[in-house]
Amino acid sequence: MKSRLEDLPTFEIRQVTVNAHHYNLVQVALKRLGDPLRIVLPGLRTLDLHLEKEAWIVVDKSLHDIPVMAWIDFAVAHRRSLHEDIPCTLKIYHSHAGILINKVMEAMSLLLGEQLDLPETEPANVVPLNKSAN
Repeated sequence: MKSRLEDLPTFEIRQVTVNAHHYNLVQVALKRLGDPLRIVLPGLRTLDLHLEKEAWIVVDKSLHDIPVMAWIDFAVAHRRSLHEDIPCTLKIYHSHAGILINKVMEAMSLLLGEQLDLPETEPANVVPLNKSAN
């Protein structure tokens, strides 16, 4: 699916960071539940979230899975700790996709937590042991 992204024109490209909790949750889900994963996003009618190790892609299934937005190029090579947020690129393919970002992340976190049978708790505060990490 990620290879299809290169051929499509983008509305906007942003350099963003993904919350460490979300990134770690997706990586655990991909290992335990299989890679790739597809999640139906509740309340967002025809939108699904396609998760791969290299990309998280929101697609519109009513338009033959055309991408709406995609998080790609996760910069994990120099990651020193599991609590650090992950820099990545967010490609937006629809003019109104930006308003869905928080809702997609929230739904992804809840649905993957249910599928992995995780308790519904806030992510724990992690204190880095490496003082230079602050």
